[in-house]
Amino acid sequence: MAAQAAPAPALSRDELAQHDLTSTMAHYLDRHLVLPLLEFLQTKDVYDKAALQQGKLELLSETNMIDFATDIHKELHPDSDPPAALLEKRKDVVSKLRQFEQESTPVVELFQKEDVLHQIEIARDGNELIEYLQEHHDFQPEMLDTLYENARFQFDCGNYDGATQYLLHYRVLSNDPQKSLSALWGKLASEILTEDWDAAFDDLMTLKETIDDDKQGATVSPLQQLQQRTWLIHWSLFVCFNHPNTSKGREELINMFLYTPEYANTIQTVCPHVLRYLTTAVITNNMKQRRRGVLKDLVKVIQQESYTYKDPMTELLACLYVKFDFDGAQQKLRECEDVLRNDFFLVSCQEEFMENARLFIFETYCRIHNTISISMLAEKLNMTPDKAEEWIVNLIRNAQLDAKIDSQEGHVVMATQVPSIYHQVIEQTKSLMFRSHVIGDNLKKPGQGGKGGGRRREGGHRGQRQ
Repeated sequence: MAAQAAPAPALSRDELAQHDLTSTMAHYLDRHLVLPLLEFLQTKDVYDKAALQQGKLELLSETNMIDFATDIHKELHPDSDPPAALLEKRKDVVSKLRQFEQESTPVVELFQKEDVLHQIEIARDGNELIEYLQEHHDFQPEMLDTLYENARFQFDCGNYDGATQYLLHYRVLSNDPQKSLSALWGKLASEILTEDWDAAFDDLMTLKETIDDDKQGATVSPLQQLQQRTWLIHWSLFVCFNHPNTSKGREELINMFLYTPEYANTIQTVCPHVLRYLTTAVITNNMKQRRRGVLKDLVKVIQQESYTYKDPMTELLACLYVKFDFDGAQQKLRECEDVLRNDFFLVSCQEEFMENARLFIFETYCRIHNTISISMLAEKLNMTPDKAEEWIVNLIRNAQLDAKIDSQEGHVVMATQVPSIYHQVIEQTKSLMFRSHVIGDNLKKPGQGGKGGGRRREGGHRGQRQ
Protein backbone atom coordinates (compact mmCIF):
# COMPACT_ATOMS: atom_id res chain seq x y z
CA MET A 1 0.00 0.00 0.00
CA ALA A 2 2.77 2.44 0.92
CA ALA A 3 4.60 1.66 -2.32
CA GLN A 4 1.49 2.62 -4.33
CA ALA A 5 1.11 5.99 -2.59
CA ALA A 6 3.62 7.65 -4.90
CA PRO A 7 3.43 5.79 -8.24
CA ALA A 8 5.03 8.55 -10.31
CA PRO A 9 8.82 8.83 -10.39
CA ALA A 10 10.27 12.03 -8.94
CA LEU A 11 11.88 14.59 -11.20
CA SER A 12 15.57 13.94 -11.71
CA ARG A 13 18.17 16.09 -10.00
CA ASP A 14 18.94 17.87 -13.28
CA GLU A 15 15.25 18.56 -13.89
CA LEU A 16 14.86 19.96 -10.37
CA ALA A 17 17.84 22.22 -10.99
CA GLN A 18 16.22 23.45 -14.22
CA HIS A 19 13.05 24.35 -12.31
CA ASP A 20 14.95 26.05 -9.48
CA LEU A 21 14.54 29.85 -9.69
CA THR A 22 17.07 30.88 -7.04
CA SER A 23 19.71 32.20 -9.46
CA THR A 24 17.05 34.04 -11.47
CA MET A 25 15.46 35.67 -8.44
CA ALA A 26 18.77 36.64 -6.84
CA HIS A 27 19.04 39.48 -9.39
CA TYR A 28 16.05 41.19 -7.75
CA LEU A 29 16.90 40.60 -4.08
CA ASP A 30 19.30 42.18 -1.64
CA ARG A 31 22.22 39.85 -0.96
CA HIS A 32 21.06 39.42 2.64
CA LEU A 33 17.74 38.09 1.33
CA VAL A 34 19.53 35.59 -0.92
CA LEU A 35 21.25 33.91 2.05
CA PRO A 36 18.07 32.19 3.37
CA LEU A 37 17.45 30.80 -0.12
CA LEU A 38 20.95 29.28 -0.27
CA GLU A 39 20.61 27.85 3.23
CA PHE A 40 17.31 26.25 2.21
CA LEU A 41 18.91 24.67 -0.88
CA GLN A 42 21.58 23.13 1.33
CA THR A 43 18.88 20.97 2.91
CA LYS A 44 17.86 19.67 -0.53
CA ASP A 45 19.61 17.25 -2.83
CA VAL A 46 19.65 19.53 -5.87
CA TYR A 47 23.12 21.11 -5.90
CA ASP A 48 26.50 20.20 -4.51
CA LYS A 49 26.59 21.39 -0.89
CA ALA A 50 30.21 22.55 -1.08
CA ALA A 51 29.35 24.68 -4.11
CA LEU A 52 26.48 26.26 -2.18
CA GLN A 53 28.81 26.97 0.75
CA GLN A 54 31.24 28.63 -1.63
CA GLY A 55 28.38 30.71 -3.02
CA LYS A 56 27.45 31.83 0.49
CA LEU A 57 31.06 32.77 1.19
CA GLU A 58 31.26 34.90 -1.95
CA LEU A 59 27.97 36.55 -1.02
CA LEU A 60 29.15 37.30 2.52
CA SER A 61 32.44 38.75 1.28
CA GLU A 62 30.45 41.81 0.11
CA THR A 63 28.93 42.31 3.59
CA ASN A 64 30.25 43.04 7.08
CA MET A 65 29.16 39.65 8.47
CA ILE A 66 32.78 38.66 8.98
CA ASP A 67 32.30 36.04 11.70
CA PHE A 68 29.76 34.20 9.57
CA ALA A 69 32.13 34.29 6.59
CA THR A 70 34.99 33.03 8.76
CA ASP A 71 32.93 30.05 9.98
CA ILE A 72 32.05 29.06 6.41
CA HIS A 73 35.69 29.40 5.34
CA LYS A 74 36.70 27.00 8.14
CA GLU A 75 34.08 24.49 6.97
CA LEU A 76 35.35 24.67 3.40
CA HIS A 77 39.04 24.77 4.30
CA PRO A 78 39.46 23.12 7.71
CA ASP A 79 43.25 22.85 7.32
CA SER A 80 43.91 26.50 6.54
CA ASP A 81 43.54 29.76 8.44
CA PRO A 82 41.10 32.46 7.32
CA PRO A 83 42.60 34.98 4.87
CA ALA A 84 44.49 37.85 6.48
CA ALA A 85 42.29 40.32 4.59
CA LEU A 86 39.22 38.86 6.30
CA LEU A 87 40.74 39.24 9.75
CA GLU A 88 41.85 42.79 8.96
CA LYS A 89 38.38 43.66 7.74
CA ARG A 90 36.93 42.35 11.00
CA LYS A 91 39.05 44.80 13.01
CA ASP A 92 37.88 47.66 10.80
CA VAL A 93 34.22 46.62 11.13
CA VAL A 94 34.40 46.41 14.93
CA SER A 95 36.04 49.83 15.09
CA LYS A 96 33.43 51.46 12.85
CA LEU A 97 30.62 49.74 14.72
CA ARG A 98 31.71 51.26 18.01
CA GLN A 99 32.13 54.67 16.40
CA PHE A 100 28.66 54.62 14.81
CA GLU A 101 26.99 53.45 18.01
CA GLN A 102 28.68 56.21 19.99
CA GLU A 103 27.66 58.89 17.48
CA SER A 104 24.08 57.60 17.21
CA THR A 105 23.41 57.24 20.93
CA PRO A 106 22.33 60.90 21.46
CA VAL A 107 19.69 60.60 18.71
CA VAL A 108 18.38 57.27 20.00
CA GLU A 109 18.11 58.71 23.51
CA LEU A 110 16.08 61.62 22.13
CA PHE A 111 13.38 59.20 21.01
CA GLN A 112 13.04 57.95 24.56
CA LYS A 113 12.10 61.37 25.96
CA GLU A 114 8.39 61.94 26.63
CA ASP A 115 8.25 65.43 25.13
CA VAL A 116 9.86 64.18 21.90
CA LEU A 117 7.41 61.28 21.63
CA HIS A 118 4.56 63.74 22.11
CA GLN A 119 5.99 66.08 19.48
CA ILE A 120 6.26 63.16 17.01
CA GLU A 121 2.51 62.59 17.40
CA ILE A 122 1.51 66.22 16.78
CA ALA A 123 4.20 67.35 14.28
CA ARG A 124 2.99 67.85 10.72
CA ASP A 125 6.25 66.75 9.10
CA GLY A 126 9.94 66.05 9.71
CA ASN A 127 10.94 69.71 9.32
CA GLU A 128 8.72 70.81 12.19
CA LEU A 129 10.06 68.01 14.39
CA ILE A 130 13.68 68.87 13.56
CA GLU A 131 13.06 72.53 14.42
CA TYR A 132 11.67 71.49 17.78
CA LEU A 133 14.67 69.21 18.47
CA GLN A 134 17.13 71.92 17.46
CA GLU A 135 15.44 74.42 19.74
CA HIS A 136 14.96 72.21 22.80
CA HIS A 137 17.55 69.43 22.53
CA ASP A 138 20.51 70.89 20.63
CA PHE A 139 19.88 68.59 17.66
CA GLN A 140 22.35 68.96 14.77
CA PRO A 141 21.46 68.08 11.11
CA GLU A 142 24.62 65.95 10.87
CA MET A 143 23.12 63.60 13.47
CA LEU A 144 20.49 62.54 10.95
CA ASP A 145 23.13 61.52 8.40
CA THR A 146 24.97 59.60 11.11
CA LEU A 147 21.77 57.79 12.04
CA TYR A 148 21.23 56.76 8.40
CA GLU A 149 24.80 55.55 7.91
CA ASN A 150 24.68 53.63 11.21
CA ALA A 151 21.46 51.92 10.11
CA ARG A 152 23.12 50.83 6.87
CA PHE A 153 26.18 49.59 8.74
CA GLN A 154 24.10 47.66 11.28
CA PHE A 155 22.14 46.02 8.47
CA ASP A 156 25.34 45.05 6.66
CA CYS A 157 26.63 43.49 9.90
CA GLY A 158 23.50 41.36 10.20
CA ASN A 159 22.03 43.28 13.15
CA TYR A 160 18.59 43.55 11.57
CA ASP A 161 16.74 44.45 14.78
CA GLY A 162 19.07 47.38 15.38
CA ALA A 163 18.82 48.48 11.75
CA THR A 164 15.01 48.46 11.97
CA GLN A 165 15.02 50.79 14.97
CA TYR A 166 17.54 53.21 13.46
CA LEU A 167 15.63 53.32 10.17
CA LEU A 168 12.37 53.90 12.00
CA HIS A 169 13.87 56.92 13.78
CA TYR A 170 15.41 58.17 10.54
CA ARG A 171 12.13 58.02 8.61
CA VAL A 172 10.39 60.04 11.34
CA LEU A 173 12.90 62.87 10.95
CA SER A 174 13.92 62.73 7.29
CA ASN A 175 12.61 65.08 4.63
CA ASP A 176 14.84 63.65 1.88
CA PRO A 177 12.52 61.63 -0.46
CA GLN A 178 15.26 59.46 -1.95
CA LYS A 179 16.87 58.55 1.37
CA SER A 180 13.47 57.97 2.95
CA LEU A 181 12.62 55.54 0.15
CA SER A 182 15.97 53.82 0.59
CA ALA A 183 15.36 53.60 4.34
CA LEU A 184 11.96 52.03 3.71
CA TRP A 185 13.55 49.34 1.53
CA GLY A 186 16.10 48.65 4.28
CA LYS A 187 13.42 48.52 6.96
CA LEU A 188 11.36 46.06 4.90
CA ALA A 189 14.41 43.83 4.35
CA SER A 190 15.20 43.88 8.08
CA GLU A 191 11.63 42.92 8.99
CA ILE A 192 11.68 40.07 6.48
CA LEU A 193 14.93 38.74 7.92
CA THR A 194 13.60 38.97 11.49
CA GLU A 195 10.29 37.42 10.37
CA ASP A 196 8.21 40.34 11.64
CA TRP A 197 5.52 39.65 9.05
CA ASP A 198 2.85 42.09 10.26
CA ALA A 199 5.25 45.04 10.17
CA ALA A 200 6.70 43.80 6.87
CA PHE A 201 3.22 43.64 5.31
CA ASP A 202 2.48 47.23 6.41
CA ASP A 203 5.80 48.46 5.00
CA LEU A 204 5.23 46.50 1.79
CA MET A 205 1.95 48.36 1.27
CA THR A 206 3.59 51.70 2.14
CA LEU A 207 6.40 51.02 -0.31
CA LYS A 208 3.94 50.05 -3.05
CA GLU A 209 1.99 53.26 -2.49
CA THR A 210 5.18 55.35 -2.50
CA ILE A 211 6.38 53.86 -5.80
CA ASP A 212 2.96 54.09 -7.47
CA ASP A 213 2.32 57.67 -6.33
CA ASP A 214 5.62 58.96 -7.76
CA LYS A 215 3.97 60.20 -10.98
CA GLN A 216 6.27 63.12 -11.63
CA GLY A 217 9.53 61.23 -11.09
CA ALA A 218 10.30 63.22 -7.95
CA THR A 219 11.92 60.25 -6.21
CA VAL A 220 12.92 57.86 -9.00
CA SER A 221 13.08 57.88 -12.80
CA PRO A 222 10.57 55.85 -14.88
CA LEU A 223 13.23 53.16 -15.44
CA GLN A 224 13.96 52.99 -11.71
CA GLN A 225 10.21 52.84 -11.07
CA LEU A 226 10.01 49.75 -13.30
CA GLN A 227 13.01 48.24 -11.50
CA GLN A 228 11.56 48.96 -8.08
CA ARG A 229 8.23 47.40 -9.01
CA THR A 230 10.22 44.33 -10.07
CA TRP A 231 12.03 44.24 -6.71
CA LEU A 232 8.77 44.78 -4.85
CA ILE A 233 7.18 41.85 -6.67
CA HIS A 234 10.02 39.55 -5.59
CA TRP A 235 10.32 40.88 -2.03
CA SER A 236 6.57 40.52 -1.55
CA LEU A 237 6.92 36.74 -1.95
CA PHE A 238 8.63 36.55 1.46
CA VAL A 239 5.76 38.42 3.09
CA CYS A 240 2.74 37.00 1.26
CA PHE A 241 3.73 33.35 1.59
CA ASN A 242 4.84 33.64 5.23
CA HIS A 243 2.23 35.98 6.71
CA PRO A 244 0.32 34.29 9.58
CA ASN A 245 -2.95 35.25 7.88
CA THR A 246 -2.40 33.18 4.74
CA SER A 247 -5.58 34.40 3.04
CA LYS A 248 -4.60 38.05 3.55
CA GLY A 249 -1.13 37.54 2.12
CA ARG A 250 -2.18 35.50 -0.89
CA GLU A 251 -5.18 37.66 -1.76
CA GLU A 252 -2.95 40.74 -1.76
CA LEU A 253 -0.48 38.92 -3.99
CA ILE A 254 -3.26 37.95 -6.42
CA ASN A 255 -4.73 41.47 -6.51
CA MET A 256 -1.32 43.03 -7.08
CA PHE A 257 0.13 40.52 -9.59
CA LEU A 258 -3.04 39.83 -11.60
CA TYR A 259 -5.35 42.84 -11.23
CA THR A 260 -3.02 45.83 -10.82
CA PRO A 261 -2.01 46.73 -14.40
CA GLU A 262 1.39 48.24 -13.52
CA TYR A 263 2.50 45.06 -11.75
CA ALA A 264 0.83 42.66 -14.18
CA ASN A 265 2.69 44.43 -17.02
CA THR A 266 5.95 44.31 -15.07
CA ILE A 267 5.62 40.56 -14.59
CA GLN A 268 4.90 39.95 -18.26
CA THR A 269 7.68 42.32 -19.37
CA VAL A 270 10.50 41.60 -16.91
CA CYS A 271 9.84 38.55 -14.76
CA PRO A 272 7.33 36.01 -16.17
CA HIS A 273 8.81 33.37 -13.82
CA VAL A 274 6.73 34.98 -11.06
CA LEU A 275 3.72 33.28 -12.66
CA ARG A 276 4.72 30.18 -10.65
CA TYR A 277 3.94 32.02 -7.42
CA LEU A 278 0.80 33.67 -8.75
CA THR A 279 -0.47 30.27 -9.89
CA THR A 280 0.28 28.72 -6.50
CA ALA A 281 -1.43 31.59 -4.68
CA VAL A 282 -4.57 31.17 -6.79
CA ILE A 283 -4.67 27.40 -6.33
CA THR A 284 -4.10 27.52 -2.56
CA ASN A 285 -6.28 30.53 -1.74
CA ASN A 286 -9.74 29.70 -0.41
CA MET A 287 -11.68 32.41 -2.22
CA LYS A 288 -14.58 30.29 -3.45
CA GLN A 289 -16.74 33.32 -4.26
CA ARG A 290 -14.56 34.40 -7.18
CA ARG A 291 -12.23 31.43 -7.75
CA ARG A 292 -13.64 30.57 -11.18
CA GLY A 293 -13.24 34.11 -12.48
CA VAL A 294 -9.70 34.41 -11.11
CA LEU A 295 -8.72 31.07 -12.64
CA LYS A 296 -10.10 32.18 -15.99
CA ASP A 297 -8.07 35.41 -15.90
CA LEU A 298 -4.93 33.59 -14.79
CA VAL A 299 -5.21 30.96 -17.53
CA LYS A 300 -5.37 33.76 -20.12
CA VAL A 301 -2.09 35.19 -18.81
CA ILE A 302 -0.47 31.73 -18.70
CA GLN A 303 -1.44 31.19 -22.35
CA GLN A 304 -0.02 34.58 -23.35
CA GLU A 305 3.29 33.91 -21.59
CA SER A 306 3.63 30.21 -22.41
CA TYR A 307 6.23 30.96 -25.08
CA THR A 308 8.53 32.68 -22.56
CA TYR A 309 7.90 30.75 -19.35
CA LYS A 310 6.29 27.50 -18.25
CA ASP A 311 6.72 25.12 -15.34
CA PRO A 312 4.68 22.26 -13.84
CA MET A 313 2.37 24.69 -11.99
CA THR A 314 1.42 26.75 -15.03
CA GLU A 315 1.27 23.66 -17.26
CA LEU A 316 -1.08 21.96 -14.78
CA LEU A 317 -3.67 24.71 -15.30
CA ALA A 318 -3.07 24.70 -19.06
CA CYS A 319 -3.70 20.94 -19.17
CA LEU A 320 -6.87 21.29 -17.11
CA TYR A 321 -8.52 24.40 -18.52
CA VAL A 322 -7.11 24.75 -22.03
CA LYS A 323 -6.31 21.26 -23.34
CA PHE A 324 -8.56 19.24 -20.98
CA ASP A 325 -5.71 16.73 -20.94
CA PHE A 326 -6.23 14.76 -17.73
CA ASP A 327 -3.29 12.42 -18.32
CA GLY A 328 -1.06 15.45 -18.79
CA ALA A 329 -2.53 17.06 -15.65
CA GLN A 330 -1.83 13.87 -13.71
CA GLN A 331 1.85 13.96 -14.73
CA LYS A 332 2.16 17.68 -14.02
CA LEU A 333 0.62 17.19 -10.57
CA ARG A 334 3.37 14.71 -9.72
CA GLU A 335 6.01 17.14 -10.96
CA CYS A 336 4.41 19.96 -8.97
CA GLU A 337 4.93 18.01 -5.77
CA ASP A 338 8.67 17.79 -6.39
CA VAL A 339 8.97 21.44 -7.41
CA LEU A 340 7.02 22.62 -4.36
CA ARG A 341 9.20 20.56 -2.05
CA ASN A 342 12.32 22.28 -3.39
CA ASP A 343 11.03 25.87 -3.62
CA PHE A 344 11.90 28.14 -0.68
CA PHE A 345 8.69 30.16 -0.91
CA LEU A 346 6.27 27.32 -1.65
CA VAL A 347 7.45 24.40 0.49
CA SER A 348 5.11 25.38 3.35
CA CYS A 349 1.99 25.19 1.15
CA GLN A 350 2.81 21.88 -0.54
CA GLU A 351 -0.01 19.88 1.08
CA GLU A 352 -2.53 22.65 0.54
CA PHE A 353 -1.55 22.93 -3.12
CA MET A 354 -1.83 19.19 -3.73
CA GLU A 355 -5.22 19.01 -2.01
CA ASN A 356 -6.70 21.91 -3.97
CA ALA A 357 -5.11 20.82 -7.26
CA ARG A 358 -6.71 17.38 -6.87
CA LEU A 359 -10.01 19.11 -6.23
CA PHE A 360 -9.61 21.16 -9.43
CA ILE A 361 -8.85 18.01 -11.45
CA PHE A 362 -11.81 16.23 -9.89
CA GLU A 363 -14.23 19.12 -10.46
CA THR A 364 -13.17 19.50 -14.08
CA TYR A 365 -13.43 15.76 -14.70
CA CYS A 366 -16.86 15.64 -13.10
CA ARG A 367 -18.18 18.29 -15.47
CA ILE A 368 -17.82 15.90 -18.40
CA HIS A 369 -18.61 12.54 -16.74
CA ASN A 370 -21.65 11.30 -14.82
CA THR A 371 -20.17 8.02 -13.59
CA ILE A 372 -16.50 7.74 -12.67
CA SER A 373 -14.41 4.73 -11.74
CA ILE A 374 -12.74 5.23 -8.36
CA SER A 375 -9.64 3.29 -9.41
CA MET A 376 -9.28 5.39 -12.56
CA LEU A 377 -9.89 8.55 -10.55
CA ALA A 378 -7.24 7.49 -8.02
CA GLU A 379 -4.74 7.24 -10.86
CA LYS A 380 -5.65 10.72 -12.13
CA LEU A 381 -5.26 12.19 -8.62
CA ASN A 382 -2.01 10.37 -7.88
CA MET A 383 -3.62 8.49 -4.94
CA THR A 384 -4.35 4.89 -3.99
CA PRO A 385 -7.96 3.70 -4.58
CA ASP A 386 -8.63 3.51 -0.82
CA LYS A 387 -7.26 7.00 -0.26
CA ALA A 388 -9.23 8.34 -3.23
CA GLU A 389 -12.49 6.84 -1.91
CA GLU A 390 -11.81 8.29 1.55
CA TRP A 391 -11.05 11.68 -0.02
CA ILE A 392 -14.31 11.65 -2.02
CA VAL A 393 -16.30 10.64 1.06
CA ASN A 394 -14.86 13.65 2.90
CA LEU A 395 -15.81 15.92 -0.01
CA ILE A 396 -19.39 14.66 0.07
CA ARG A 397 -19.53 14.95 3.85
CA ASN A 398 -18.30 18.55 3.74
CA ALA A 399 -21.01 19.44 1.17
CA GLN A 400 -18.45 20.26 -1.53
CA LEU A 401 -19.70 17.54 -3.85
CA ASP A 402 -23.19 16.47 -4.91
CA ALA A 403 -22.52 12.78 -5.52
CA LYS A 404 -22.81 9.28 -4.09
CA ILE A 405 -20.49 6.27 -4.04
CA ASP A 406 -21.45 2.87 -5.46
CA SER A 407 -19.07 0.66 -3.45
CA GLN A 408 -20.05 -2.55 -5.23
CA GLU A 409 -19.23 -1.19 -8.67
CA GLY A 410 -16.43 1.02 -7.39
CA HIS A 411 -17.97 4.10 -9.00
CA VAL A 412 -18.75 7.68 -8.07
CA VAL A 413 -22.17 8.66 -9.42
CA MET A 414 -22.52 12.39 -9.98
CA ALA A 415 -25.84 14.18 -9.49
CA THR A 416 -26.99 16.34 -12.36
CA GLN A 417 -26.03 19.91 -11.57
CA VAL A 418 -27.71 22.66 -13.55
CA PRO A 419 -27.04 26.10 -12.05
CA SER A 420 -30.14 28.23 -11.85
CA ILE A 421 -30.34 31.49 -13.77
CA TYR A 422 -30.51 33.26 -10.42
CA HIS A 423 -27.26 31.65 -9.27
CA GLN A 424 -25.53 32.47 -12.56
CA VAL A 425 -26.58 36.14 -12.29
CA ILE A 426 -25.27 36.30 -8.71
CA GLU A 427 -21.88 34.85 -9.72
CA GLN A 428 -21.55 37.16 -12.73
CA THR A 429 -22.49 40.18 -10.61
CA LYS A 430 -19.84 39.32 -8.01
CA SER A 431 -17.18 39.16 -10.70
CA LEU A 432 -18.43 42.37 -12.31
CA MET A 433 -18.43 44.23 -8.99
CA PHE A 434 -14.85 43.18 -8.25
CA ARG A 435 -13.56 44.19 -11.66
CA SER A 436 -15.43 47.49 -11.51
CA HIS A 437 -13.81 48.18 -8.14
CA VAL A 438 -10.34 47.50 -9.58
CA ILE A 439 -11.02 49.75 -12.60
CA GLY A 440 -12.33 52.49 -10.29
CA ASP A 441 -9.20 52.35 -8.16
CA ASN A 442 -6.99 52.61 -11.24
CA LEU A 443 -8.95 55.56 -12.64
CA LYS A 444 -8.17 57.45 -9.45
CA LYS A 445 -4.48 57.15 -10.29
CA PRO A 446 -4.00 58.83 -13.70
CA GLY A 447 -0.68 58.51 -15.46
CA GLN A 448 0.16 55.08 -14.04
CA GLY A 449 -0.20 53.08 -17.23
CA GLY A 450 2.06 50.04 -17.37
CA LYS A 451 4.87 50.52 -19.84
CA GLY A 452 4.78 47.22 -21.64
CA GLY A 453 7.41 48.24 -24.22
CA GLY A 454 10.00 45.69 -25.14
CA ARG A 455 10.73 42.64 -23.08
CA ARG A 456 13.61 43.81 -20.91
CA ARG A 457 15.58 41.96 -18.29
CA GLU A 458 16.44 44.38 -15.53
CA GLY A 459 17.71 43.35 -12.16
CA GLY A 460 21.36 43.82 -11.30
CA HIS A 461 21.21 47.53 -10.47
CA ARG A 462 19.79 48.29 -7.05
CA GLY A 463 19.06 52.01 -7.46
CA GLN A 464 17.89 53.95 -4.43
CA ARG A 465 17.96 51.23 -1.85
CA GLN A 466 19.95 50.58 1.23
